[in-house]
Amino acid sequence: MALVQPLDPNHDADTKKLAEFFNETLGFCPNSVLTMQHRPAISKAFINLNKAVMANEGRVTSALKRMIAWVSSNATGCRYCQAHAIRAAERYGAEQEQLDNIWEYRTHPSFSEAERAALDFSLQASQVPNAVDAEIKERLYQHWNEGEIVEMLGVISLFGYLNRWNDSQGTDIEDGAIESANQYLGKHGWEKGKHDGSTY
Repeated sequence: MALVQPLDPNHDADTKKLAEFFNETLGFCPNSVLTMQHRPAISKAFINLNKAVMANEGRVTSALKRMIAWVSSNATGCRYCQAHAIRAAERYGAEQEQLDNIWEYRTHPSFSEAERAALDFSLQASQVPNAVDAEIKERLYQHWNEGEIVEMLGVISLFGYLNRWNDSQGTDIEDGAIESANQYLGKHGWEKGKHDGSTY
């Protein structure tokens, strides 16, 4: 059971309308958002930020953004967000080989050098203490412009919020997210952990 229980999807009409975004992204409204509804200003602000961060403004594809989110969530250990990110990457057209080999992005041939730089940036930016340095900056600028780097950092920062929210909450994970995580991450030991509904 989560620290705070999610509210009914119909609790706040404005949140419900905005949350239609997640029907495309995940196929359901996440329990994290339903919990934020306890203070609707937070749920609404979060959804609008999510939509802005995930909008396509350049060459950073929707699939790559979700893989950036997965690397960030993996670095922080949030099982809930790992599952959501891999599910969204699948739904937004990530190549099957990339989904199957996301753990090996640094060496697997399905990932380009530009993607490796973006994913390494996500890993370094998500660590505590922060590990972003001159070397990753140089690699990023070999492949990406400033606006695209801002998009990537937007995803990393958004998931920094989500990782803390969901791991502190022990947010109950939804069936669809479990299915995707088991398919792509289970072979590497992914499990629900504190998000199985029995925490606290």
